[in-house]
Amino acid sequence: MKKLLLTTAFLASPAFAEGELKVYHWFEYIPQELVDKFQAETGITVTIDTYDSNEAMLASLKAGKMGQYDVAVPADFMVGIMAADGMLDSYTPEEMPNHTNIAPQWMDVPFDPARTHSIPYQWGSTSFAVNRDVYAGDISSLAILFDPPAELQGKINVLDSQNEVLILGSLYLGIPQCTQDRAQLKALNDMLLNAKQHWASFGSDIAKDVLVSGDAAAGMIYNGFSAKARAEGANVEYSYPKEGHVLWMDNMVLLKDAPNRDNALKFMNFLLEPENAAAVTNYAAYTSGVTGVEPFLDDAIKNSPENNPPAGITPGVFAQACDQATQELYDAIWTNLKK
Repeated sequence: MKKLLLTTAFLASPAFAEGELKVYHWFEYIPQELVDKFQAETGITVTIDTYDSNEAMLASLKAGKMGQYDVAVPADFMVGIMAADGMLDSYTPEEMPNHTNIAPQWMDVPFDPARTHSIPYQWGSTSFAVNRDVYAGDISSLAILFDPPAELQGKINVLDSQNEVLILGSLYLGIPQCTQDRAQLKALNDMLLNAKQHWASFGSDIAKDVLVSGDAAAGMIYNGFSAKARAEGANVEYSYPKEGHVLWMDNMVLLKDAPNRDNALKFMNFLLEPENAAAVTNYAAYTSGVTGVEPFLDDAIKNSPENNPPAGITPGVFAQACDQATQELYDAIWTNLKK
């Protein structure tokens, strides 16, 4: 686990002294300047630990980290899982004055009706990007990842994210999420194992860096990471493939047994200020779920191809939460793939 911000707060007594906030967050997903601004405005000391997948976050919390963090940032489907497992606290709109700044389309969402556990953080897509200096051919299909051309074989990074890898694989094969059809599951397993021989690495937190360094010529990637790779000099193009892509919304949740609940609510309310939400977007290169951010957005973000897909693309899909028995089948496929 990486530490983004180390403070002397751990030397204080008691362990969770007044004036602290413990955040469990994705890597490279919040600007330090915004954290500094919150600390300056409130006097609250913020400590951030990071994870690289929804599954890793959930496993860590279940393994004993509950009660150590105040907020976390799971994706849409994971919010529903955590709520069902009793891992989330609730809040009222009165406790969060900026609750009304949540964009209407992100207010009454299936994974958190009326937003009682979470606030929208950022939303975006997962697909792949290709270095156009290495490969100039057609990149309109997920075949780039799963049946790549010779120029890209052995030069592909794949996210270390079970959910997204299996969804993209299912889209490529044209099979539904959460299928229980054994023939379809076998086809998915066999396709992924065959594709693996052409992959150079598994890594979510390195997905941008390997494209920038040239260690990978293509890679499964989040759209904001692709935009940042371009900004750092990589000649990459992000694809919205014909088979579809993954859509996601990351959300900040109030965790059950949060040691600093009041400070967590202050931080969540702070992030619902349009200027602050825009600061996250300008840094992470995704899209906010807060109204009123447009005047604060950089032109590069407003106009990026990653955030402005071409007309007529195949729509993206959100992850579905499978029932336990079906999820175990997918877990087995992933375990087999990662051997």
